Amino acid sequence: DVQLQASGGGSVQAGESLRLSCATSGFKFDDYTIGWFRQAPGKEREGISCSDDSTYYADSVKGRFTFSSDTATNMLYLQMHSLKSEDTAVYYCAALPYGSNCLQPVSIGYWGQGTLVTVSS
Repeated sequence: DVQLQASGGGSVQAGESLRLSCATSGFKFDDYTIGWFRQAPGKEREGISCSDDSTYYADSVKGRFTFSSDTATNMLYLQMHSLKSEDTAVYYCAALPYGSNCLQPVSIGYWGQGTLVTVSS
């Protein structure tokens, strides 16, 4: 079974950094588009970064967030710098059908339980 579990969220001040982790099992990264999503209060879920042959970022996080993966440990990471209050959301990691564009609405895939990031200004 494909499983993902995000962790590492917390409360930080604007301008600070945070690194999210995602433990995965049951699939190979090369067979999926892997990504990070977030859902802010009262808003739709949005894709913020995904990776298959290349790594893509939403404009809202480009230059501040970095997506990485470790195939040896089956871990995904999202390094977040210069956090803003508008980054406050529940963050999810996901495995999507290969070639998916996570920056567009996606409904098919596997999402793990999220982790809450709260940024105070």
